[in-house]
Amino acid sequence: MGPDARHADQRALGLIFDLFLAGTKYLIHGVITPGPKQVLHPQEVGAVGSGKKMWTVALLATAVLVITAACGGEGADGKIKLRFSYWGTDARQKMTEEAIKRFEAKNPNIDVVGEFSGFGSYYETLATKVAGEDTPDVITIEIRGLREYAERGTLADLSSRVNTADIDGKVLATGSIDGKQVAIPTGVNAWSLVVDPKAIESAGQKLPDDTTWTWEEYIDLAAKITAGAGGKVYGTQQAFNPAFLQIFAAQRGDRFYDGNKIGVSPNTLKAWWAIHRKLAKTKGSPDIPKSVELGAQNADRSLFATGNGAMGMWWSNELGAISKASGGKEMELLRMPKVQGASAGGMFLQPAMFYTASAKSEHAAEAAKFIDFMINDPEAGRIILSDRGLPASSKVLAAVQDKLSETDRKTLAFLDEIKGELTDPPAAPPKLASAMEGILKRYTDEVLFGRMTPDDAARKFITEANASIAG
Repeated sequence: MGPDARHADQRALGLIFDLFLAGTKYLIHGVITPGPKQVLHPQEVGAVGSGKKMWTVALLATAVLVITAACGGEGADGKIKLRFSYWGTDARQKMTEEAIKRFEAKNPNIDVVGEFSGFGSYYETLATKVAGEDTPDVITIEIRGLREYAERGTLADLSSRVNTADIDGKVLATGSIDGKQVAIPTGVNAWSLVVDPKAIESAGQKLPDDTTWTWEEYIDLAAKITAGAGGKVYGTQQAFNPAFLQIFAAQRGDRFYDGNKIGVSPNTLKAWWAIHRKLAKTKGSPDIPKSVELGAQNADRSLFATGNGAMGMWWSNELGAISKASGGKEMELLRMPKVQGASAGGMFLQPAMFYTASAKSEHAAEAAKFIDFMINDPEAGRIILSDRGLPASSKVLAAVQDKLSETDRKTLAFLDEIKGELTDPPAAPPKLASAMEGILKRYTDEVLFGRMTPDDAARKFITEANASIAG
């Protein structure tokens, strides 16, 4: 099947879902949704709307049947039709389509239909498909939503179906839920501190010794860079990603999750918020309103990428986009600063994303075969490179190393340098943890804008976060 036909199928599918979603506003028990209220029992689902646009359960069922019929598992030519769900940029879609063509050339009896969307709508659309029993055969998913889908029986056990011999055992274990290997990591990345050596030098400062530096020294360096640059370049950009808090908590002996509860103490939360507040107060970063605004933008629009910042924190697989946006400026990766006296740095490898398969797929063998190709075939690796993290397969990584960009090679060298210091990759978080980032951001904003005291915010965050996890 050519790309035009695939895109036509995608447009038809999208139109059906647009109609489906436009006429209904419902939540089905057990399906992830983006809003704060995530659960509604099936008996609560009924007719929604008014006048001639009233939708009924029967009509919804008809829509689901239409969708299912439109996405049958076998085409008119007798080929197996395999549906593959993923998100990303136009560049990712282009390289993924190329990888699909290579797979189809090696497997002429299989057509892979890519169901692509931007990240903002991806999980909402996926939840709707799963609720309508129209789950794609192969699904891309992040670690934060993995347990939710796995424990509700959506994902197949891929143990012994996909070759994982060349994937680090600790990284592979992040895709295991209740003893089943339901997800295969595509590649790994690390939350790191990135610096612009020239900007630091131009401000009259020196690169820190990242084996010993502390958060106090980081804040002080950021302020000195801003002052030395006359305010034209900020020392750093604020970061609000939970990975930052996770590393900071580990340095203080806390875990972000302790089983099915939040493991971060109130004192750790308050100390983390204090770093943000002091960076803004000392002008090491922009003020709070600007920092929050920047935090909502993509990495390619960061202060660092636009030449207005000397430091920042990002996932390592974002550095390529930053480098491209900045015109290829020099950058170095550093260890994260530490809490004074910390015995561990808290940095870790995390799968950029996972490939999973539907437990209800009529083509389980073909789905596993496609995942195996995307993970283990050097041809796929040479197309995708580091777009989904540095390849999880050591053999594929070795095969594509000479094609990696300078930024990726620098990242690889950095991760190799610190591999003995890394903590174990975190396990998949509890169900409903997909809402955690939003909850953390909300209370962080309350503290930074002075609308809530750190004590109140820490207490209320932990209470709300635990309630969210508990469902």
